[in-house]
Amino acid sequence: MDNEKFIFCLEGVQDVDTVTTTDVVKNLEEIAFNQGISSIYKTCDTIEGLEESLNTLLYDDHNFKDYEIIYLVMPGQENNICLHDYYYSIEEIAELFEGKMKGKIIHFANKKRLDLNDEEAQYFLDITGARAISGYGSTYNKIASCSTIDKAFFSLYQENDDLTEVVEDLYQKHYALCKLLDFRLYY
Repeated sequence: MDNEKFIFCLEGVQDVDTVTTTDVVKNLEEIAFNQGISSIYKTCDTIEGLEESLNTLLYDDHNFKDYEIIYLVMPGQENNICLHDYYYSIEEIAELFEGKMKGKIIHFANKKRLDLNDEEAQYFLDITGARAISGYGSTYNKIASCSTIDKAFFSLYQENDDLTEVVEDLYQKHYALCKLLDFRLYY
């Protein structure tokens, strides 16, 4: 696929040894089939597993430059993730990704709130080298972002590199859902 922007998805699960097909997997398969957007899907149940998966992608996958979206589907509370009953702050995540995310978009599904102030957002971007960080400010969990708005975001970004235009289009096409879930992009 020429000039495709691939997705690398890491989903936090209770136990990586228990194999289940989650809604995230189904939605990534649907995105691949309907929109032609390829992805790699991995699960992790510890911070070490997250780091190992990320390092495998960085150092062993020669197509890493094609993975422009790092999609994190992990539970947590505001500005942190929870893996194996431990909470990790956005600052700890930034340090884990230090210098490794140059030009990437780090996108959090709506399993946790993302509510950064300007200083926190800039710290994350500076430490990781990421192009942007996105997620949702709402804790409304009756609608999984992976089934609707995330797919739209990925599709729009596939067509356009200008993030402000992508967000404008996303709000134009899915205004009610963007407002309900409080879609946010920090860049």
